[in-house]
Amino acid sequence: MLSLYDTLKILMAIMVIVNPLGKIPVYLSLTDKVSAAERAHIGRMASLSSCVVLLISALLGEKILVFFGISISSFRVGGGILILLIAIDMLYARLLRSKQTQSEAQEAGEREAVAVVPLGIPLLSGPGAISTVILYAQNSNKLSHLIILCGCVVLVGIVTWIVFRLAEPFRRLLGLTGINVCTRLMGLLLAAIAVEFIEDGLKQMFPLLTRP
Repeated sequence: MLSLYDTLKILMAIMVIVNPLGKIPVYLSLTDKVSAAERAHIGRMASLSSCVVLLISALLGEKILVFFGISISSFRVGGGILILLIAIDMLYARLLRSKQTQSEAQEAGEREAVAVVPLGIPLLSGPGAISTVILYAQNSNKLSHLIILCGCVVLVGIVTWIVFRLAEPFRRLLGLTGINVCTRLMGLLLAAIAVEFIEDGLKQMFPLLTRP
């Protein structure tokens, strides 16, 4: 059974990399021409779709790695590097290019159905979030660990929905500068988490590193 500290650590890691607060400007930009009811529906569907993607990643991530013959140690190092790159972009408060290209942003702005793509995937549940969930899922084979991980994913989805529901008040309260400051702080925390993933992966690949 996971301790309270470990559970909070997993919850914080997923919350930081999903970063719903930092997605508010994009969310409002993509929904600026719809009614309040439609905006609320889009926020709800975006949160739900990202939650479903991360839950599937937690449940099937190991099988996917086995299918492609990828060792968990290699995935820890590779996933850690990817998460570190995302953290660096968050430190500069900029949207990662691997999450949404300029052409995708233009296409999204021209259509109404933006809840699943690009909001849910890949802005909320992008490669970094998927990698984080899979890595935490591999930490233990116990069913209780997986249940807690899935619970953390669901809780993040609920928080994301609440943040999107309160997007306008948050923007007025914090402003773009305040949101960028929060994103930078989250990026700093995410960088530390990424380094831990890389360190654990290297120790598994090179056991001599753990010897005194």
